[in-house]
Amino acid sequence: MIPVSAQWRKSSKSDNTGGQCVEVADLVAAVAVRDSKDPDGPKLVFGPGAWQTFAGRVKGGHLDLS
Repeated sequence: MIPVSAQWRKSSKSDNTGGQCVEVADLVAAVAVRDSKDPDGPKLVFGPGAWQTFAGRVKGGHLDLS
């Protein structure tokens, strides 16, 4: 469960033109990710190791979400 008090921040790779907008929140033992255009929608929660793997694949261009 993600606490209501979670502090969400927009990814530095997101833009303000309505395109791909991702927000992350650092939790005690995990990282949560959500679509900033749908803050009440689904969220992904990653443990520290899984987050590093996921973020590394995204940054390296090895994750195709289409």
